[in-house]
Amino acid sequence: MSFQRYTGKAWDRHFFPRLSRVEVAGLPKDDALLVLPVGAVEQHGPHMPVFTDTLISEVLLTSAFEQLPMDANIWLLPAIPYGKSTEHLGAPGTITLSATTLMAVVLDIAKSLAVSGFQKLALVNTHGGNADLLNMMSREIRMETGLAVFRLDPGGLGGADEWITPLEKQAGIHAGDMETSLVMSAIPHWVHMEAAPAEYPNYPGSRYLMLRQKAFAWVMDDLSHSGISGDATQASCEKGYAMTAAYGEMIAEALLEFQAFDMKSLKQALVQNQ
Repeated sequence: MSFQRYTGKAWDRHFFPRLSRVEVAGLPKDDALLVLPVGAVEQHGPHMPVFTDTLISEVLLTSAFEQLPMDANIWLLPAIPYGKSTEHLGAPGTITLSATTLMAVVLDIAKSLAVSGFQKLALVNTHGGNADLLNMMSREIRMETGLAVFRLDPGGLGGADEWITPLEKQAGIHAGDMETSLVMSAIPHWVHMEAAPAEYPNYPGSRYLMLRQKAFAWVMDDLSHSGISGDATQASCEKGYAMTAAYGEMIAEALLEFQAFDMKSLKQALVQNQ
């Protein structure tokens, strides 16, 4: 079954903005976890929608929330649809926020949640270009608001590893087999498989210059003619369904761990010398 927005537990039961102010006021705040997806609107080659990253966040979280108990005190916020996509700027359809703008938006949302009495926030990111910024902002939010802030990048969980090649796992970082399969299974007519390319960067086989290690700065034009890094020709709806289910299970497990985690448990009690 293809993805349908605003249906399923994520939207019917756990979508935070559907609550009234009275319902929000009545939520137990000490263990409530607010989940903020952060995506992007940027080029994804000739075959994929520019909404790919944000759509994937909604698809995977919809799957994840189906795995949660109905009474889980975990709430889905609307996704931030724009990200820091400066590496794709200039390609048709790319809309980017500056680093300072995205930092300010995330911080303002966190401050608002803290004022409402919430204590836990999970930043779930589905665009690689956001990752470093969100890692840094997590600590800034912690320092400024007191919120316990958690970070999750589903793409790093390995939920697609069973269905992709070793080369794709290593270098399929943008609009390749995994992302194309996920979008195909969600909204098939948004993908133009007749235009799907396969292109990998000719990166050095060096221990210190691996692409995923971020050892050097790049923009997409440095890596690719087509705007992708991966083999989109291998994508299929069937793989997308399987990947969505695998990622959903992993994300649900992570969210439940975040919700149960007590930051105070990290510091052990001092043992006084007798």
